[in-house]
Formats: sequence, structure tokens, C-alpha cells
Amino acid sequence: MSEATSASAKRQPDFERKIVTPQQLAEGVASLPRPLVFTNGCFDVLHRGHVTLLAEARSLGAALVVALNADASVRRLGKGEGRPVNSLADRLAIIAALQAVSLVTWFDEDTPLQRILECRPDILVKGGDWPVERIVGNSEVTGWGGRVLSVPFIHQTSTSGLLEKIRRL
Repeated sequence: MSEATSASAKRQPDFERKIVTPQQLAEGVASLPRPLVFTNGCFDVLHRGHVTLLAEARSLGAALVVALNADASVRRLGKGEGRPVNSLADRLAIIAALQAVSLVTWFDEDTPLQRILECRPDILVKGGDWPVERIVGNSEVTGWGGRVLSVPFIHQTSTSGLLEKIRRL
């Protein structure tokens, strides 16, 4: 390995420190200020709707934790052939690079419930297409005195819609 390759392998952008494994999540959350906001999703091809939701979620508290569906979890959601477009590692890095995000992790299961239980957020947020009563973790978060919010969409964009547009080009 050359000196330049060795130096660049040791150097990583600061934002990558925001990426924590599920096993590191509880410890990472312990150092975050409260109120803690939690959200989750695929965040496959990042668009304006995603970054707006994340900024709004962050504005509700002092820190924001985002849990991403692992690749197999995305495939099980049936979002379409070839999804996710971006690998988990790439999606984690992109989300971690956003100013609004304090920590980012992932889940292999079909739902983020285990990550929610590990974080014990004060506020659980999903996009406006999720009625509060259907948000995974609703009963748990409200049970310990937290709030659950479905944030209305400001921008009507979706990864599926973007991919359809690209395919038509």
C-alpha cells in the first residue's frame, strides 16, 4: 500500500462518525441531548422530500437519530425491482452527511421497533403518508410519555417517482 493510499484509508470525513452499528446505538444515544427525535426509512435516492422531512424532524428536538432499512429489508418492502439503488453503506454515509442528523444506524428486520426501543426517543416522526396509529413504535413511545407525529409533506416527491422519470428519459 502506498503512503497516499494508507493516509487516505486512515482519514475519513467527520460525518462518518455519526454512523453507528445497531450494537453501538444505545451508547451513542446516551451522549445525545434531549429531547431526542427518531425517524426511519429507506432513504434510497435522496430527494428534497427526504431532506425536508429530516430537517423538520430535527427542528422538533435537540438531536435526531435516523434508522435505515438494510438492503434486504428494502427488498422485502416490495419497492420495485433493483431496489435499493444505493447500498446501505452509501445510504448511511449520505444521511450522516446531513447537518440535521445526529446519528444514523440501520435495521435488518421488517420494522425499526428494536431500534426505537434501544433509543427511547421523546418524539417519533414519520412522513405524512403514515397515519399516527399505523406508525411502528406508536404505542411504545406514547407509553413512556413521548409524542408520535406524522409530518405533512411539503414537497410531493418520491424515489419511485424519480426512478420512473429517469427510466422514461
